[in-house]
Amino acid sequence: MKKLLVVLLCLLMVSGCSNTNKQSFDGKNRPSSCGRLQVVDGKLCDDNGNPVMLRGISNNGVSVSHMLINDSTFKDISHFMGANVIRLALYTYGVGSVGYCTGGDKESLKQDVINGVEYARNQDMYAIIDWHVLSDRDPNVYLEEARDFFAEMSVKFKNYDNVIYEICNEPNNCSWQDIRKYAEEIIPVIRANDPKSLIIVGTPNWSQDVDVAAEDPLNFDNIMYTLHFYSATHKQELRDKAQRAIEKGLTLFVTEFGITAASGGFPLDEEEGNVWIDFLEQRGISYVMWNFSRAHEPCAALNRASLKISDFTLEDFTPAGKWLIETIKNRSQK
Repeated sequence: MKKLLVVLLCLLMVSGCSNTNKQSFDGKNRPSSCGRLQVVDGKLCDDNGNPVMLRGISNNGVSVSHMLINDSTFKDISHFMGANVIRLALYTYGVGSVGYCTGGDKESLKQDVINGVEYARNQDMYAIIDWHVLSDRDPNVYLEEARDFFAEMSVKFKNYDNVIYEICNEPNNCSWQDIRKYAEEIIPVIRANDPKSLIIVGTPNWSQDVDVAAEDPLNFDNIMYTLHFYSATHKQELRDKAQRAIEKGLTLFVTEFGITAASGGFPLDEEEGNVWIDFLEQRGISYVMWNFSRAHEPCAALNRASLKISDFTLEDFTPAGKWLIETIKNRSQK
């Protein structure tokens, strides 16, 4: 009897340990249950037309996240953090190896994106392939490179249910007509290979002027439009813009946000972050936080003192990372 009690105690201890990385896991709203996503009546929906909410995190650039693109890390993002979507940010412009179109190792960077999609699929997450326009401002600057990249990705992933294409991250210093022209070039490239693909299109002014895009939307199905915010900088005025866009019929996706200033630095504003999350949840708008890294900035989710790539505990996360874990846990259970 004593031996039996010891065995049972050990099993309970093992069970308890194995569950520590599943505390936030939510099996709903995942590729295995929802299949390929689509836009129906202005809402993000599963393959049967039922509304879906995606909640997750972005890496801070494929070129600087190589060590965190692996199956073990993605397992923790899915099971410990509770994310059902991961965004793979491929910077188009940069210095040295950072920019895909400015001297980066294209084959290596593409392979990291491909691997990221596969790891996300293994862990039952959606993956956003993000053509991360930022310092290049106008997405038309590298139009040919974008055309080639999305042609290749859409051939490779045409039969994958978990892939979402984000064709330009944060256009800036260019007009909606510039962005629209670019989108009208790139969307047919993707759709030629992947006709039912879900595509997210950036909006002017670092993806804030969604109301401007709403005045002249694209003539394609299964299109969403990017809204970005940082809660210490962007407040009710930007929510008002978003509301006007929604009322005009635009389907929004927050592919990047933070609870910091727009720079990614201090201050943290969790209170305003919660106001934003309430706004998004009430309207069924999915959201992805920036960023899963140990970068030396408050918006990074991982504690710089932790060198882990898996088996994370709460102590491995910054205040921003802990806030996201708690947010996903609370919202996914409602």
